[in-house]
Amino acid sequence: MKKNIARCFYAALITVCCTVPTFAQATFSKAQVADRIRKVEDGVDQFPKWAEQRGDTAKSNAQTAQASGRTRRTGNTPNDAQRQTAQQTKDDLNDALSDLDRSTNRLRRKFDPLDTWIETKAQMQQVMDHGRRINQVMVRGKYGSQAEKYWAALRNNINDLARCYGIAPMGA
Repeated sequence: MKKNIARCFYAALITVCCTVPTFAQATFSKAQVADRIRKVEDGVDQFPKWAEQRGDTAKSNAQTAQASGRTRRTGNTPNDAQRQTAQQTKDDLNDALSDLDRSTNRLRRKFDPLDTWIETKAQMQQVMDHGRRINQVMVRGKYGSQAEKYWAALRNNINDLARCYGIAPMGA
């Protein structure tokens, strides 16, 4: 009797283990996954553009204020260590965004010719790894509410795509 129960348990366990990888593929069509990849690609392309535009706007505002004599001297000018930390954080974010862009492009290249899109799970895992890296940089740095909104939208799109592949989404 105990042997029969154990056999049934192991048979059920094997069945579950064998069907889990195909569950994600059965749930989403290739077109649905392709649309989610497109959303991630668009977000990855827009995020650096926003960051660059923000930097240009800040420089322009500072130059305008300096030219008009409207600058304030509060005595809180950043020291070299603060400047260096800010530059390192900016470099970390740029590097992480570049890595995410490359891994997203690689996912698209591998995804398009395949009928069985689940085979690109390894490339999606790289996208998640690079997304987690950006998430860590965003949590450490102070980029403002606008950057957090852009990142939250991109992170949600990456998480939606990850769910298609059966990969655990990244946290906030």
